[in-house]
Amino acid sequence: MVSMTTVPAWFERKFDFSFPVELYPNVCVRLLGTPARLEELLSNVAGQTLTAKSDDKWSVQEHAGHLADMEPLWRARLNDFVQGGKPLTVADLTNRRTHEADHNRHDIRDILAAFRAARFELLEQLKQLEAAHFARTLVHPRLQQPMRLIDHLYFVAEHDDHHLATMWRVTKR
Repeated sequence: MVSMTTVPAWFERKFDFSFPVELYPNVCVRLLGTPARLEELLSNVAGQTLTAKSDDKWSVQEHAGHLADMEPLWRARLNDFVQGGKPLTVADLTNRRTHEADHNRHDIRDILAAFRAARFELLEQLKQLEAAHFARTLVHPRLQQPMRLIDHLYFVAEHDDHHLATMWRVTKR
């Protein structure tokens, strides 16, 4: 039996993108709220807990750094939707950037600030788009399924929540 604190593996997730594009404001609020939720989640976590690794998995701090590391990919994919006509930018599924960043050697406040700044930059870019951009469809390279821009933003929010849930699980042990 699966424990209620088990976080499903990200690469095993399936996504249903059948919701209407009009949910754009709801998805944007989720994206806007991630930095605050992350900061709140980690606000009273001791440094040793932040950087502790178990079972050769990322530490809580590395998960936080990974969220910041992903922002350039999310912006690149946003640009893919704006430009149209090409597949979505492929993610580095090895997460080399996160592994090489050595986030445990950095101050958590710097990681949180970098993530907040990068996420707000993404949201500012979204404000510049026309309604037609949100209905454009490109194929997600790993999922091999069509995705509208609104679907991509939902995917990003789900990715955020996956890592927040993982950090929550580790800090509540």
